[in-house]
Amino acid sequence: QVQLVESGGGLVQPGGSLRLSCAASGFTFSSSTMGWYRQAPGKQRELVATITSGGSTNYADSMKGRFTISRDNAKNMVYLQMNSLKPEDTAVYYCTGNYRDWGQGTQVTVSS
Repeated sequence: QVQLVESGGGLVQPGGSLRLSCAASGFTFSSSTMGWYRQAPGKQRELVATITSGGSTNYADSMKGRFTISRDNAKNMVYLQMNSLKPEDTAVYYCTGNYRDWGQGTQVTVSS
């Protein structure tokens, strides 16, 4: 069955960096669009970034220039490098495959 397992979340100070990872299995990863979404307390889940099978990327405006999504088709992995983190980036970050399958999420907390 489809599995998406996120890792790499944690507590970081404002201005710091984190790298999230998502291990995918149970579907044809190399031909899938992968993405990251996030959900802060009391807010709706929102797009962070996506990457197509061909490597084209898309970012939410507030993440452009700070976050980078990438993928390794040989390892069935998708990554989210997050730099210059802000307190408002605090949320649970979810990995998605084809906007249909979802991981359990990983908590990112940005606080001093």
